[in-house]
Amino acid sequence: MSKIAVVYWSGTGNTELMANCIAEGAKEGGAETEVVSVSGAGDFAADKLGAYDVVAFGCSSQGTEQLEEDAFEPMFAGLEGSLAGKKVALFGSFGWGDGQWMRDWVERCKAAKAVLFDEEGLTVNETPNDEGQEKCRDLGKDLAKW
Repeated sequence: MSKIAVVYWSGTGNTELMANCIAEGAKEGGAETEVVSVSGAGDFAADKLGAYDVVAFGCSSQGTEQLEEDAFEPMFAGLEGSLAGKKVALFGSFGWGDGQWMRDWVERCKAAKAVLFDEEGLTVNETPNDEGQEKCRDLGKDLAKW
């Protein structure tokens, strides 16, 4: 049985909904799953990475298409040096722009030598509708098998 952490920050609840759907799918797929809501840099530190087979990171797009800068960005930046060889999936919601924040995030993970589930990440515009929620559950199931 794989062990998966779903680590996310959500300002409006959209990314939280995605995180919960991913966790549901992972559990359906047979994985032991922990959901971690990030409110500060110490909420998920590098020493916790080794406890999981896969980590799904989720953050909504903020400002000029960037990760949330007060809680999630410092937490993620603190992990970057420890991502080499780690299985990682990325997800998040956005309300404007063309997804550049996700492309930038993928590039950061590649530079850190993380093993990415895919090179696009899972993005949903605004609140995930039924189809978006199902994509999240499918991602969770796929991560459980990965």
